[in-house]
Amino acid sequence: MALPARNQTAALLVLEDGRTFRGESFGAEGETFGEAVFSTGMSGYQETLTDPSYHRQVVVMTAPHVGNTGMNDEDPESSRIWVAGYVVRDPARVPSNWRSVRGLGEELRDQGVVGISGVDTRALTRHLRERGAMRVGISTTETDPERLLQRVLESGVMTGANLSEAVSTPEAYVVPAQGEKRLTVAAIDLGIKANTPRMMSERGIEVHVLPATATLADVQAVDPDGLFFSNGPGDPAATTAQVELLQGALRAGIPYFGICFGNQLFGRALGFGTYKLKYGHHGINQPVMDRTTGKVEVTAHNHGFAVDAPLEGTTTTEFGEVSVSHVCLNDDVVEGLELRDPEDAGGRLKSFSVQYHPEAAAGPHDAAYLFDRFADLMTDRKGA
Repeated sequence: MALPARNQTAALLVLEDGRTFRGESFGAEGETFGEAVFSTGMSGYQETLTDPSYHRQVVVMTAPHVGNTGMNDEDPESSRIWVAGYVVRDPARVPSNWRSVRGLGEELRDQGVVGISGVDTRALTRHLRERGAMRVGISTTETDPERLLQRVLESGVMTGANLSEAVSTPEAYVVPAQGEKRLTVAAIDLGIKANTPRMMSERGIEVHVLPATATLADVQAVDPDGLFFSNGPGDPAATTAQVELLQGALRAGIPYFGICFGNQLFGRALGFGTYKLKYGHHGINQPVMDRTTGKVEVTAHNHGFAVDAPLEGTTTTEFGEVSVSHVCLNDDVVEGLELRDPEDAGGRLKSFSVQYHPEAAAGPHDAAYLFDRFADLMTDRKGA
């Protein structure tokens, strides 16, 4: 069988500091801008592409060969590809997987995602590690790096960007519990991935997924046993309405579980600040320690911001005693928070969050126990 010809349309990539890479068009032709971040996952690119947390980001794949398993209709984590652009070194010319129904390049083209291939992604990744995440432009129509650079510098920055409403569901919907219904959760969609409510559903939880604009009254109308905040894009410091909603829920005694963006908003609701990481954590192989058990997990990440909380000791807040429950073993970034009741002799758990993605799509399943911990927390509170 003859292999399809490679796309020979020239493409240009320019970072905001002027660093330039040339390659070939991969996906749709045109021009795109966003924040350049590198993902260290060697697989799971379909889930990465459809993760709403990557909205307005141009993803650089560190694995050199991408697209070998093609694209299927079972693994998307949302209804569309969300990345602003895609950068690979050596795309597969023909997918080789029994589940594949089309190629990666074809899917990018059909969804209008501008990409570039033939790039030295190792050099690009090292540059981002040294200089930090920055704005980038990819173009198949511009040949002059200086002109493209000017448009890069005119594009939006991630700091200060409130993006959750742009990726959230416009209307509420329900994911029913599998088997016997045990609990009800109100889940605020800030960029939720499809596997998250599925993981809760498998544990007998009926999940009411609410838009990012939901109010405390909307949450209470569900009569939930717990509140959940999902992952999502943007700067947590630019998000205020969801922080106020969460504070109201905590005052009402509703158990809370948040992941990724939901961890950052939990931190802000408890009085901590957040800050932008130099180049963030993006991939499915980040080591994290759960301090409550001493267990080390390999985890899936996609975040460029982190919570600024003390790693040691506890902090007294209006809502209870807070401590850092999880920490990244690469760089000591806060990866989880626990809120406990100081009035309880055993320091009863009230709410918690983690910075990574325990739904693990794609990624390892080391952190699936967190959904069990949430179910146990709600059951315990319900029976109290």
